[in-house]
Amino acid sequence: MSFITLNLGSHVISHGYDSENKEVLESVEVAGFSEKVIALSRIKSLSETYILTDYLDGRWIYWEYEQNYDYVKSLLVNLR
Repeated sequence: MSFITLNLGSHVISHGYDSENKEVLESVEVAGFSEKVIALSRIKSLSETYILTDYLDGRWIYWEYEQNYDYVKSLLVNLR
């Protein structure tokens, strides 16, 4: 299994959908960023603002990351 290390901060947890098919979101605001090790198999997508990972029980997390988009993209492309 391959891993990358990123500095992650505030995030949004997607808990799924309600009875009206609206996404149930929980925003978590933190002060600053902390280093986290992420399994590549958990990463679903990357945007210029967020890295999307899966979580427990079918949830998803949109993490803000501190690094530059091109740097993170190159990590993912070169490690897969």
